Amino acid sequence: MATPIDRIAAIRDLVGTFVEAGFLTAMRPDKYLRVGLAVRREGMNTTSGIAMAAQRCPDRPALIDEIGALTYRQLDGQCNALAAALQAKLGGVPTVIGIMCRNHRGFVQSLAAANKIGADILLLNTSFAGPALAEVVGREGVDLIIYDAEFSAAVDRAIDHDADCQRLLAWYDTEPGPHGPATLEGMISAHLGQRPAATTRVGKLIMLTSGTTGNPKGARRSGSGGGGASDLKAILDRIPWRAEKSVVIVAPMFHAWGFSQLVLALLMACTVVTQRKFAPAATLELVDRHEATGLSVVPVMLDRIMGLPAEVLDSYSGRSLRFVAASGSRMRPDVVTAFMDRFGDVIYNNYNATEAGMIALALPADLRRFPDTAGKPASGSELRILDDAYHDVPKGEVGQIFVRNSSQFDGYTSGASKMFHEGFMASGDIGYIDDSGLLFVVGRDDEMIVSGGENVYPIEVEKTLGAHHDVVEAAVIGVDDQQYGQRLAAFVVLRENATTSAAALKAHIRENLANYKVPRTIAVLDELPRNSTGKILRQNLRARVEALGPL
Repeated sequence: MATPIDRIAAIRDLVGTFVEAGFLTAMRPDKYLRVGLAVRREGMNTTSGIAMAAQRCPDRPALIDEIGALTYRQLDGQCNALAAALQAKLGGVPTVIGIMCRNHRGFVQSLAAANKIGADILLLNTSFAGPALAEVVGREGVDLIIYDAEFSAAVDRAIDHDADCQRLLAWYDTEPGPHGPATLEGMISAHLGQRPAATTRVGKLIMLTSGTTGNPKGARRSGSGGGGASDLKAILDRIPWRAEKSVVIVAPMFHAWGFSQLVLALLMACTVVTQRKFAPAATLELVDRHEATGLSVVPVMLDRIMGLPAEVLDSYSGRSLRFVAASGSRMRPDVVTAFMDRFGDVIYNNYNATEAGMIALALPADLRRFPDTAGKPASGSELRILDDAYHDVPKGEVGQIFVRNSSQFDGYTSGASKMFHEGFMASGDIGYIDDSGLLFVVGRDDEMIVSGGENVYPIEVEKTLGAHHDVVEAAVIGVDDQQYGQRLAAFVVLRENATTSAAALKAHIRENLANYKVPRTIAVLDELPRNSTGKILRQNLRARVEALGPL
């Protein structure tokens, strides 16, 4: 049990971290008062940083997108106007708001306005087709959906049968006619200068799991959606975020990772620079033009950046970068090394989960030694590697990854939850911890393949294929087999002018791994199917195995 001296030391350490990062800074007494009043009025939620920064640095650019820049004063005023407009809607104040937007001001305005009126927020995957969207919207009880015009067809199909679900257009190229849906811009303009009425309702944040092997589940979080000051300290202790700097966020904001980066940037009163659709060269241009100190991505974006021609890469310096924060899927070791060789040791690999928040973090020094490590447990997180009987396994042995921290979710909206053991939650991944304390994630626990009685982890075969000079990337899955129970099938993307064959790749695997780990079939694809966050859609690959057949 912590003593009073321990608690005082912990507070001093917390304050020291916040002061060094600029989160706590010297201000005029009247500004402290106004910030305090803003917190009292708003409560602490995922977008409280907007109201706080509007008092702390009102004229600092808050967000820069394709339309232009908004200061924190302007953004806060627009969020208040939208919240007031939502409360005045003829259909009644919405209680569950679905947001299906790309990265732009409309996403942030919708998020903040929903928080101000105490609505539950459902962040929708921009890749959803009509049937998947209809299932999620119906399941979660959405009564207002805010969306970009490019998703109109999916939204039309999803809510055609639901007269109670209203719609609101966020981003459009052609303004809708008089009989079209209402727009964010129109509602904000009509209520500019107004504040929403106070509410006692505290909304919940509902994030969807990736759904790469099945239907996405809704993970509910209450309040601010995390562990508060301890979570913020865990990040600021490891990653050199600094207040009132520019950061480029191109990771999708509807996903847990991009969302967390947006929330952190707003809390730090940073300028968020973003673009609706990721483009590798344009991202580097944004970093240089705005002298961004941070870049937030999903790993496949680093692949695309480093896939640019050398002459294009040479035209960008990235000199201002202090950190490149990545999460969402496995990083390619060769890309990690190549990026840091060119832009400096600035990559931080974050091992996160929608249900558990930040679990572990690899620093640049860790990635120099082991480019595929997930790093060491984040401050406030405890890890255990357990076998099927929930016994701790020895160092270096593979088992299920269990985590305990203050960021765990409230449960799935279906009423289900994750598996727990002695207060530790199953992450859904398998991995091991080496003698130096570094975590290595081997794969998902539901991806392990049992072929002829032998356990095979796809990532091991994928790494071996990826080490072949003709292979850009690879994915390995298990498919049903009458003789062996399951057999391996591999999919590879080859470099331009590659001369290898399926037989040569099998021989390469056989030279490096046991014979039972050699895939029965290897198919060449132009690209691997991925979701919006870069995770490989393995169920799509499984459906293609029979059609493609062996090479």
